[in-house]
Amino acid sequence: MDMIFVDYLTRFGHVVFGVVWIGMLYYFNFVQTEYFKEADADARVDAFSKLAPRALWYFRWGAMGTFLTGVLLLGYRHTGLTADITVGALMGTLMFLNVWLIIWPNQKIIVESNQGVQAGNEPNPEAAAAAPKAALASRTNTLFSLPMLYLMGSSAHLSSGSLSSSTTAVWVCVAIVAALEANALFGKQGPLTTVRGVIHCGLALTVVLVAILNYL
Repeated sequence: MDMIFVDYLTRFGHVVFGVVWIGMLYYFNFVQTEYFKEADADARVDAFSKLAPRALWYFRWGAMGTFLTGVLLLGYRHTGLTADITVGALMGTLMFLNVWLIIWPNQKIIVESNQGVQAGNEPNPEAAAAAPKAALASRTNTLFSLPMLYLMGSSAHLSSGSLSSSTTAVWVCVAIVAALEANALFGKQGPLTTVRGVIHCGLALTVVLVAILNYL
């Protein structure tokens, strides 16, 4: 099979999986979380027991598909990496790890606890601690998503240069992203608590990273 066609199929899969993943991420952060703030206890328990498991299935496997197809695409182009795709891919990888190592394990505890409550059992005491961990990682992924999507697109259309010519700028961006990821693991939501806050922070992070890659 022609490699150009294989490359296109991989890119097509990357986009489809990405739409599923990021679409579910935005649903969780912009719709479901805000609904849970207003819903009564019984409605939350029912949603966590029946709705959330279905949404989380598409969410985590969308992330897996996006990551694997992204790895394949990077493998085709490892000799011509741009600064933009390098930083964007780093953020996408951290987002993928957040899904599978933080968000899903903690959300699983919450879902199973609510399913137990529906069955007449006591809530799992671990669920109270799991909720803020999952929420902070999810908000951080939403924060990362805007610059990540921008850089994925700009790498092909508005690239700031090759990786070798932008080493310092890339390392500065890596340091910023690493600090934000550390906050996702050990910090607090801060301005990420609200939908407006996470959108504004995501846009600001996009501007900062793009400015560094283009002008440092």
